[in-house]
Amino acid sequence: MTSNLLASQVTFAQESYLRPVPFTQVNIDDVFWKPRIDKNRLHTLPHSYHLLQTTGRLAAFRLDWEPGKGGEPHIFWDSDVAKWLEAASYSLANVPDTELEAQVDEAIALITSAQQPDGYLNPHFTIVEPEMRWKNLRDNHELYGAGHMIEAAVAHFQTTGKRTLLDAMCRYADHIAATFGTGPGQLRGYDGHQEIELALVKLYEVTGEKRYLQVAAYFVNERGRSPHYFDEEAVRRGDNPRDFQHQTYEYNQSHVPVREQKEVVGHAVRAMYLYSAMIDLARETGDGTLLEACHTLWDHLCRTRMYVTGGIGTSRHNEGFTADYDLPNETAYAETCAAIGLVMWSQRMLRLDCDSRYADVMEHALYNGVISGVSQDGTLFFYENPLASTGQHHRQPWYDVSCCPTNIVRLLPSLGQYIYATNKETLAVHLYIQSEARVYVGEQELTLRQQTNYPWEGAIALRLQMNAPTAFRLKLRIPGWSRQSTIKVNGEDIDLNACLEQGYATIGRVWNDGDEIQLDFAMPVERVYAHPAISFDVGRVALQRGPLIYCLESADNPGALENMFLPMDAEIEASYDPQFLGGAVIIQGKALRYEEDDWAGQLYRTTPPHPVSHTMRAIPYYLWDNREPGELRVWLKSC
Repeated sequence: MTSNLLASQVTFAQESYLRPVPFTQVNIDDVFWKPRIDKNRLHTLPHSYHLLQTTGRLAAFRLDWEPGKGGEPHIFWDSDVAKWLEAASYSLANVPDTELEAQVDEAIALITSAQQPDGYLNPHFTIVEPEMRWKNLRDNHELYGAGHMIEAAVAHFQTTGKRTLLDAMCRYADHIAATFGTGPGQLRGYDGHQEIELALVKLYEVTGEKRYLQVAAYFVNERGRSPHYFDEEAVRRGDNPRDFQHQTYEYNQSHVPVREQKEVVGHAVRAMYLYSAMIDLARETGDGTLLEACHTLWDHLCRTRMYVTGGIGTSRHNEGFTADYDLPNETAYAETCAAIGLVMWSQRMLRLDCDSRYADVMEHALYNGVISGVSQDGTLFFYENPLASTGQHHRQPWYDVSCCPTNIVRLLPSLGQYIYATNKETLAVHLYIQSEARVYVGEQELTLRQQTNYPWEGAIALRLQMNAPTAFRLKLRIPGWSRQSTIKVNGEDIDLNACLEQGYATIGRVWNDGDEIQLDFAMPVERVYAHPAISFDVGRVALQRGPLIYCLESADNPGALENMFLPMDAEIEASYDPQFLGGAVIIQGKALRYEEDDWAGQLYRTTPPHPVSHTMRAIPYYLWDNREPGELRVWLKSC
């Protein structure tokens, strides 16, 4: 009975779940994202490659390091190389480049030369600590690195058709499948830093080998069971299981089995990768309990533990979550990788349930918490993304732990896959990015052309091109930030209230070649207020226009930003400035500021400070720290 039920659920999933349109079928040519994708290709990719070389990350695969020699290969250097390979593969699919292709081929040859006869592939545990192979899954990132290398192999095969890295990673996955599980002689372990789970699902999808899906399901299902594996392996190493830096297995989401987890806890990136894998498995196996768990976790995150920028993770101590409503601004961690992980999880939730709340969060993270992580020139990066700064926090060209630079570099060239999705009867538009997509709805091929100046303007025009009339449902996301929206089909008004389904305008009809759809979202500047339990933001206001959160910098607002107040009735205007950092809509309004020059050296006095009028100038949050150093504020005092 169970197997029959599972089979029917999988059939339902294959026919009804939305499948992202591959980025290779989407050509982005808008004024906002296209320059960023180009800079990623022309500047960030070569910058990252240079640093992979100069820091020894690529050279580690030569396996020629010896004790006493400098540049000891780190336990997760392989993941940085893998993410660069994944990014380079995506970039090559978009724009052929013989020099980049040669670098990729050379790197793959070097990587595969380091693979051991049994399939194992990790430079550190091959030449630095071979006796520790698979001995400390809690801390040593072996499966994490393997996961990223598998993702790189899948990307490289899908975009180039070459099998060298894919075949090597299949051998590695076979070794992992033989090593871990519930069978005789196998280790009943799982990774301390989640990643392998979602990677194995990708490997299953491209190879059709069910064993990889089964191993992914094993890793997810085994996590958090008692007796706890990390305790057992610590005892086998001769260590005290309690001698653990983070003191709790909430840190890596292994404190209880995944289906019993009700709150997002611990390391934010690990959580996002785990939840992404849980949704992948729910989709591929029809396991509704995993979907239910993700619904619970999603609601908890978005209602209590997410920054207004879409950033997640409060604390530097655990690079993750603390308590409900604990969202400080100046000490916000909000790791770039975590925001990227939230984008990944959001897209997967959309595949199972086309609900605009997932697309809203995906968009919000992309436009704020993700692209803030890279400078306008593409060569400097944020690891942490605070919402307030005294002027000491700046992007860096690289980090000893460079997961964020290499994560950004792989996201941008694959952005097209987040815009559209289809199944046999539906075409969904999740994001509004000027582009042309070649899609299939059922067996019918069609082209969708999207024209827009989003996010600066809310007008979007869609045009369909097809060989024959085709019946399908077109689902158009109505952004959660939009208070006034209109839709026309071939010039005729559509009743939005009559066709709204889970935040998507759903229009089912026979579509013809040349049909046009116009959407218009009003984009006024809005004041945003935080939940009263967020003590850091009580009495404060943030500014939002469309999907963008705004901030104040000292470069535009001389004096202490903490002394500034935005009156409740102050008029605020938005205008496009084509000269500002590549072009952006800037917000201006009348604010009040407490001046310090009339205090005559007094520290305290019995008369209140006198406020003076000040022209406030706010810029999109993602653009901060691209000019001279200075203060930053997202949340302003309100009066």
